[in-house]
Amino acid sequence: MRFIVDECTGPLVSRWLREKGHDVFDIYEQARGISDEEVLEIANREKRILITNDKDFGEKIYRERKVHSGVILLRLKNERARNKIAVLEQLLSNYKAVLKGRFVVADEKRVRIS
Repeated sequence: MRFIVDECTGPLVSRWLREKGHDVFDIYEQARGISDEEVLEIANREKRILITNDKDFGEKIYRERKVHSGVILLRLKNERARNKIAVLEQLLSNYKAVLKGRFVVADEKRVRIS
């Protein structure tokens, strides 16, 4: 799958995704400091699913009606990379087929897909 990992989500998540064979554009490594609009622009142009913990993207998608190729918003109590990876591992194992073009909110206990 093709992902774009937001700066706040971190390079360890990107590294793990790459190890799993995914194509990853890492904002922290490749475009640090760009705006949220630019992140969405890259994601859309390259047909990548955005992985972020920045809830501002929810507002951009729902209030501002921004087009997206898919968003995974991590709303975690434990923000450590290991926990992010564990939640993503479960998400990809159980919902991989339905992530493209969807807005997904995931925490340690549940997943909401719209």
